[in-house]
Amino acid sequence: MFEFIKKIFSPFSKMRSLLGEKIVALFSKKVDESSYAHLEQLLYEADVGPYIAEELVQKLRTHMRKNPDPSTILPFLKEQMQIYFVSPSPLPNHHPHVIVFVGVNGSGKTTSLAKLAFHYHKAGKKVLIAAGDTFRAAAVEQLETWSKRIGVNIVKAQSHGDPSAVAFDALTAAKARDIDVVLIDTAGRLQNKTDLMHELSKLRRICQKQIPDSPHETLLVIDATIGQNAIDQARTFHQFTPITGIVLTKLDGSAKGGIAIPIQKELKIPILWVGLGEREDDFIPFDRDRYLDGLLGENQ
Repeated sequence: MFEFIKKIFSPFSKMRSLLGEKIVALFSKKVDESSYAHLEQLLYEADVGPYIAEELVQKLRTHMRKNPDPSTILPFLKEQMQIYFVSPSPLPNHHPHVIVFVGVNGSGKTTSLAKLAFHYHKAGKKVLIAAGDTFRAAAVEQLETWSKRIGVNIVKAQSHGDPSAVAFDALTAAKARDIDVVLIDTAGRLQNKTDLMHELSKLRRICQKQIPDSPHETLLVIDATIGQNAIDQARTFHQFTPITGIVLTKLDGSAKGGIAIPIQKELKIPILWVGLGEREDDFIPFDRDRYLDGLLGENQ
């Protein structure tokens, strides 16, 4: 249990030093207008977004007029941040359960897919990976390496083959082999929105023909280090395929982990998983309260 708790908190250590500790230091001195201006800047630098930063500061002003005790500041900010988060809807049981991964190259999409495959495999599920990012040969090779490493079967095609054909073959195999979970990778390098719409729409049609109501999940993988650009990426993908959940990666190397808050407030898409490192088990379910504890340095 200690190792699990340590793993939850470890990726947020850099954020604590930039945000929680600085807020405490800022309000340990005489509080004036410059204190609130500085707090807004700190929140903005942590990537909570300009509108949320301003909103939180205004709420804190009101709070401090009623309760000027500095020890209440971090608990109050945590309470206000909790409001922005949305909870995932329960998923009905599907057999097989089909999950499509989308996201731009460099986000950690392919690695995240492999880690989730390992998660299900470790839970005793029969798992199949579909290497649908055929435009990037390295992605197929990467998934092949992962499949051997974690002991999960893979369906692939030749480089620059049709991604939808890979999905079709994978779902056909899944039904024949009584697979529990199918995870489908997709291309992360699409030249324009027309390409994106065409590829994702085609993939969804193939899935639905093979297994009605699939894909059951479409997970968008976002690199936490890119900050506000993550919201633009999410909007683009969500426009062309309904995103059911977000995987937030590279939190272990990000000093700007506050991006989870505007993603939740603006897009209302739940964050489901967090990527913490390079190992197959460096992948955990997102926990709102532990995330905010890490961000603000509370209850450490």
